[in-house]
Amino acid sequence: MNIFFSYLFYISFFIIFWAMIGYPFSLKILKKFYTHKKNGKNYNNKPKVTIMVVAHNEEKVIKNKLENLLSLEYPKDKLEILVSSDNSTDKTNSIVKDFIKNNPEYNIRLYEVKKRMGKTNAQNEAHKTVKTEFLVMTDANSLLEKNSITELMASFVSEDIAYVTGKLVIVNKDINDISNAENTYWDSDLEMREIESNIQTITAGNGALYACRTKEYYDFNPIECHDSAMPVYYALKNKRAIANHDAIAYEKAGENVEDEFKRKVRMNRVLLKHILPSLKILNFFKYKWFTYFYLGHRTARYLLWLSHLLLFVSNIFLINETLFFLFFLIGQITFYTLAFIKKITGSNNKYLTLIYYYTITVLAQWVGVFNIITGKAKPFWEKAESTRWQGVDR
Repeated sequence: MNIFFSYLFYISFFIIFWAMIGYPFSLKILKKFYTHKKNGKNYNNKPKVTIMVVAHNEEKVIKNKLENLLSLEYPKDKLEILVSSDNSTDKTNSIVKDFIKNNPEYNIRLYEVKKRMGKTNAQNEAHKTVKTEFLVMTDANSLLEKNSITELMASFVSEDIAYVTGKLVIVNKDINDISNAENTYWDSDLEMREIESNIQTITAGNGALYACRTKEYYDFNPIECHDSAMPVYYALKNKRAIANHDAIAYEKAGENVEDEFKRKVRMNRVLLKHILPSLKILNFFKYKWFTYFYLGHRTARYLLWLSHLLLFVSNIFLINETLFFLFFLIGQITFYTLAFIKKITGSNNKYLTLIYYYTITVLAQWVGVFNIITGKAKPFWEKAESTRWQGVDR
């Protein structure tokens, strides 16, 4: 029995270690061997583009978003703006219609989704009306740098590149410890994505800004999210999904625990499926570095919820074996206690904040799994108000 729990303990520990330390470090080593690898750009590539914005009850930000899109440095005659309103019940639609009327020199359209089924469904429906060669997706609460579309299009230098994601910059990272912790996590993830992108392909994008060829768009199940589903879909078709971090989108992170926790729960609504979305991924001979990237960057992270539970339980059963297991259990209890202390005291200590942030990240995975098992996972969600821009331009 002790042998069983020993295996359980070390396997669980390895998964946690690899997800948080081992894999990021391995990429830094790989980077040294692939210093010559850099994705090219062709700034003469300026095809016709449709920028799609999905909005559900975004009356507070949609006008500012549209004004931001009109300020982009891209040929006006090659740019279409499409707002896919996901059954909005506030003033979103009327604001967009007024904006279209007041800016007749621009090609702006409103597509009204009749039944709310979430962001992905709204994209699926609106996509069928797109006639341009390329499709750019951006969130209603993201503001784009003026050259962002030019940068995205410049990255499509070959037919095997099917998807390009931009760089999300968090603008309120110094507001409080929660937004700062999210920024710390995100900066680390961006570094890994850039290395993966230069070597072969990324394993996930971000919803703030990304692009694909219209003809290669795929109607994903509405419960899916393009951030995690699209790069995998293209990789399994031997296409590349890459990152261009010169294409920049600005967004606010959640400024309170409740908003950030809800966002993470929403991100985990298909967690079980994404642990290993296809057995094909295991075929290293066919998918090469993508197999390594996905298992290290995604599978290991998607298993944190289970690994932490099994590590704790197996540690309890091994406590009488050696002093190592006793001290390790004390360490685990101390870790979670520190997270609890941060919760009840509201301390601004950066180390307590990182421990707390990590703990709620794992807890959000558990809630996501619970929602999947109980059938409560849904393709839409209530937006976090603290992530919305109000009256701000860039």
